[in-house]
This record gives sequence, structure tokens and C-alpha cells, in this order.
Amino acid sequence: MYLEQKKILVTGGAGFIASHLTDALIEQGHEVSIIDNLSTGQKQNINPKANFFELDIQDEQVGDLFKENNFDYVFHSAAQINLRNSVENPIFDAQSNILGGLNILENCKKYKVKKFIFSSTGGALYGDADIIPTPETYLAKPISPYGVAKLTIENYLHYYQKIHGLNYTILRYANVYGPRQNSLAEAGVVSIFITKILNNQQPVINGEGTQTRDYVYVADVVRANLAAMAHEPVGIYNVATEKQTDVNQIFKLITANFPDKQLEEKHGPAMLGEQKTSCLAIGKIKKELGWQPEVELADGIKRTVEWFRGNN
Repeated sequence: MYLEQKKILVTGGAGFIASHLTDALIEQGHEVSIIDNLSTGQKQNINPKANFFELDIQDEQVGDLFKENNFDYVFHSAAQINLRNSVENPIFDAQSNILGGLNILENCKKYKVKKFIFSSTGGALYGDADIIPTPETYLAKPISPYGVAKLTIENYLHYYQKIHGLNYTILRYANVYGPRQNSLAEAGVVSIFITKILNNQQPVINGEGTQTRDYVYVADVVRANLAAMAHEPVGIYNVATEKQTDVNQIFKLITANFPDKQLEEKHGPAMLGEQKTSCLAIGKIKKELGWQPEVELADGIKRTVEWFRGNN
């Protein structure tokens, strides 16, 4: 299928999810520019066909980039990604995730970007919800500065659309995993466990390991972004699998890929205030965007292990 070439900006494009998205956009024939300050992103993740600008999203030079490029679409993925860091330093988190996001939005308004696709969060917005799987209509009351910042940008998007006509799609991710995931980020239990095993270290499960998450493979998340780009109406969508998996099961699925290693479950102290359950409903995105996950968890973990083996 032929797609008309578009000029696209991907913020955080050296990072885990956004680098895969950049690859897919370039494969479709689009001209892609990346903004990334490389605080957590990696240079080796950057597609050589992308235009790369080592910039912070708060930088005034971002405006020059918009002025020179006349972007059609903006995928906003750049963020301070560590939830625990946001609790320890909420001001720093807000500077990056709220003020940085606003800088991008102001330039989208000024230079008349056609559409803004925002990488938001499901688990950090809904918390331990009373309804499982949790739909997009569930009242979001985040209890971390990271979640508050994501919800703030969502609210700003409503304003920019109503007052300035900026079209947008919000994608609320479940727990994304896959190749290139940063094993230093506390949310990436899959990459953390794999990296430890490859380095002959013992993974430690927090508490009893019965806390559940909804694990969605990065390639499926990329497809959701592409579907959002093609879908005209404004919308908010969960990107998930609608399946719960606990940490003990994750450990078993990972260790099945290391038959030569004698690995036993080791449990450490529970994390204070850790969310017990997260599982997101996907009926809306199935119906309106025609998207659903394709990669089963065992297969996704196998692919992830293979990637880390070759890049550890």
C-alpha cells in the first residue's frame, strides 16, 4: 500500500518504544526527525535514516526545529520515565514531563501540526482499580507525580483541541516489553530479569510475586501508534492485552529460555506501596482502530531474550 510521505517528529526517538516506532515510520517511507537528550535513550537505537537532534524537549531551539521542518505529525514519547524518581523528585519530573510537553504542544499549535499522538500510561493513571480489566472511562486518580504529569498533558491536549483545533490521540500503554528496553528503568521487569541472568546474577522478585501486570509487546505498541496516525477522530485508547500475568509467571517464562542454568525463584522484600494489579480493557481500540495484540507473551519473551543475548 502506497502512503504519501509525511514529515514526522518523534520525541524521545532514541528510547525503547519510540526507536521501534521510528523504524516503522521510516519503513513506510516517511521523513522522520528525532529529538532526544540521550539521558536514557541510546545512540545505537537511532535509525541512520532519521534526522537526529540532540535536544531537550524544554529547549527553546525546539521552536527553530518546528519552524524549519513544517511537521505533519508529532509522536510525543520523550519523558522522565522512572516512576520512583518522580516520587523522589517531583519538580524535576514536572519540568521534563509537563513543561517539556507544553513546549512541544505550543510549537504544534504555532506551526499547525496536523496531529499529536501522545504516549501516556494506563497503570500509573488507574492505579489499583475496582474494575478489571480497566476501561478508558475509569476515573484517573494517579498517586505518583509521573502519573499526574501524564494526566496533566492529557488535560492540556483537551484544551489545545477545543481552543486551538489540535487533533490528537492518547495511547495509554500497559507494561510494554521487548528488545531495546532499558534494564535500568524500574518498570522493565522483563529486561531486568533477562539482563541479570545473562550476567550470571540472581533476579529477585519483590514480595510474594503475585502482583500482576498487563504485558504488551513493543511491536504491537508500534502498530497501535500507526493505527492512531491513520485514524482521524480524537480519542483515548488503552494499548494492552487484557490479560494479567504475575511476576512469578514472568520469571518462569524467562527462565524457560535458559535451560542450561539452574535458576530458582528468590524473593526479596515487597516494595512499599507497589500496585497490586494492572490490567487494561481493549474493547475500544479494537472497535475504533481495528487494533489488537498479536504477539503472545511466551513468544514475545523469547524474542526479547534472543535480542538481549545478541546485545548484552
